[in-house]
Amino acid sequence: MDTAAPLDGLLVLDFSQFLAGPSCALRLADLGARVIKIERPDVGDLCRQLYISNLELDGDSTLFHSINRNKQSLAANLKDPADLLRVRRLIARADVLIQNFRPGVIERIGLGYEAVRELNPRIVYGTVTGYGNTGSWRDKPGQDLLVQALSGLVWLNGDAGQPPLPFGLAVADMFAGAHLTQGILACLVRRGISGRGGLVEVSLLESVLDLQFEVLTTFLNDGGQLPQRSAVNNAHAYLGAPYGIYATADGYLALAMGSVIRLGELLECPQLAAYTDSQRWFTERDAIKSILAEHLATRTTAAWLARLEPADYWCADVLTWPQLMQQPAFQQLQMTQRVARANGAALETTRCPIRIDGQILTAPHGAPQIGEHTDRVLEEFGLDRQG
Repeated sequence: MDTAAPLDGLLVLDFSQFLAGPSCALRLADLGARVIKIERPDVGDLCRQLYISNLELDGDSTLFHSINRNKQSLAANLKDPADLLRVRRLIARADVLIQNFRPGVIERIGLGYEAVRELNPRIVYGTVTGYGNTGSWRDKPGQDLLVQALSGLVWLNGDAGQPPLPFGLAVADMFAGAHLTQGILACLVRRGISGRGGLVEVSLLESVLDLQFEVLTTFLNDGGQLPQRSAVNNAHAYLGAPYGIYATADGYLALAMGSVIRLGELLECPQLAAYTDSQRWFTERDAIKSILAEHLATRTTAAWLARLEPADYWCADVLTWPQLMQQPAFQQLQMTQRVARANGAALETTRCPIRIDGQILTAPHGAPQIGEHTDRVLEEFGLDRQG
């Protein structure tokens, strides 16, 4: 049986920094591609110093470690003619190039798509911007929180009386990285058929707009009516009761879509019996949710689950990470892995969520140090330091 990963043999050059581009390169590496980060000497990817909770490992942020595992690093100063020449010669051998410079910057360096295509007509060239390469927002800072704010996304979170709330994750970056991966893989398939490479462009804004396709479609076809968040335990602006998360006597309970009448029966909450018209589950959702909130607070989460789960009513406990990791279901997923640098600096992180032919995709290699593989790559590809 062939155990090679699907992208084994492909060479990816990752010129990108921070999250969106590197997350795409990470996924390609997970799927078997060889990924070489092209970084500035001494400074490297600025994400190396982008700390979460001030955590660092071996001089770099844990964020950098988590999103750049299983890659190699080549240090190159693109403003130095000799370094640039070596990089251009490496590009001529590559399958994929990823970059997320601000619009116009990489063209001034001489590594824009048209110039790269002259070097390598088969290359798949992936680029991430904040708002696209054209338009009046072209030069605005392409940062995740700013994109969330401009996209309307933050008006979907929280209850009706609360201010706009951002997601607790860099969702614009992560989805842009996922979309870039999809586009690159599509162009690689096309290249396998026609031999032609291609240009793949994504932006943080377009990715966040696509993330909202469900609710934006409703807005576009509902006379432009803005979504109204529920005032009580809002979880989705366009869904009625009981959809939301409720406090119990000892924790929280998530309730998804389901019959309010059936829910009242299972919970022994007679007040819900009055809501026989399902249209009222949306128009009067705050009143229904208020009844539920008061009733669910009287017993423990486990007590309510014992009633709802046997009846196949859609519900779930609300777990913290420590609680989740104690669950056999989580442990059976084998969702974490340990990666380490050559010097022994190790990190526990997540693995690729994709399985291929039933196999979990893991790799033991930690994120590289700046220029760790420069000499190896230059020698392997015959790119001596004199150009």
